[in-house]
Amino acid sequence: MESTYSDSAVQRLLFDPIQEGANRLCIMTSHATPNMASWLLKSYEEHGASHVSVEMIVGDTLTNGIDSFTHEAYKLLQGNRSSGNYGKFTCCYLYLPPELQRNTYIWLNFDSPQKAFTCSHDFTQAALLRRQSASVSERSAVNSYRQYEATTNRAIFCTHAEVEEYVTITSSHAQALFSNVASQTESVVLPLITKKTGEPGKRSGLNWGQRGKRNRNQAYIPLPSKIAKSGFFPLNEQHFLVITDDHHTLQLRVEQQNDKAITTPASNAQLGEYFRNRLNLANGAFVTASDLRTYGRTDVTFYKIDDEQYYMDFSVPARSE
Repeated sequence: MESTYSDSAVQRLLFDPIQEGANRLCIMTSHATPNMASWLLKSYEEHGASHVSVEMIVGDTLTNGIDSFTHEAYKLLQGNRSSGNYGKFTCCYLYLPPELQRNTYIWLNFDSPQKAFTCSHDFTQAALLRRQSASVSERSAVNSYRQYEATTNRAIFCTHAEVEEYVTITSSHAQALFSNVASQTESVVLPLITKKTGEPGKRSGLNWGQRGKRNRNQAYIPLPSKIAKSGFFPLNEQHFLVITDDHHTLQLRVEQQNDKAITTPASNAQLGEYFRNRLNLANGAFVTASDLRTYGRTDVTFYKIDDEQYYMDFSVPARSE
């Protein structure tokens, strides 16, 4: 399985063991982000390794808890029986001491431990994908997996019905975000219609899936070259978490030739479903400029919170009576 990270710790930690027959990855990490988990699952899919399952225990929830948006993003990644990710990813939060002492990656062939590594970097894109190097050491796979199994007794699944009784899930971040979005100074406005026709593309943008045997909901947000090159959004197909004005959570990435499209990598149809729902259109409906104007706007605004988290505003001003 080829990887663009052939000379990095990422290749050794996350890809090489698959070549040797491993199909199950267990991670214990002090800190993690749903963006990195989303990136990894999509990378396995694109490299023909969709059979690999990923199980993760996040350690800093023991003392820091977790913010509600990150929590929701993990739940969406873990999925359910009707989603594509069901059975491929699980996330647990540590709630009893001791704290995790190191970031550990354990590879198994089903239930048989094969390889184990410790790494100096947390399980985040900023640490693993953007930094030049990380200290990686090989450990006993059997002993590491025993430690992992013992740690699961001090952790709880993110989707557990009683998770909030064990782990502090904070809404302060969400409240601050929604109340202070107007003060965010870095933002971009992305048109959903083309300059040439004044309409969404017939087979692009919100209508990307309107052809052949594609899912008619498939869509992307067009990204002008100037903004793509500005550094506002992460490139190289790295994922970023978006909180919407109607309190939804989306995983997005920039892709396609010349970085011209913002998509939902888990399924390109997710973004189309989201916008059609906001426009009060049926699933798979062809989107017109008239639909957008009836709704109240023909563009969408992104506010940058940090390098991996954004606020997406598709709201319309309240109409006066």
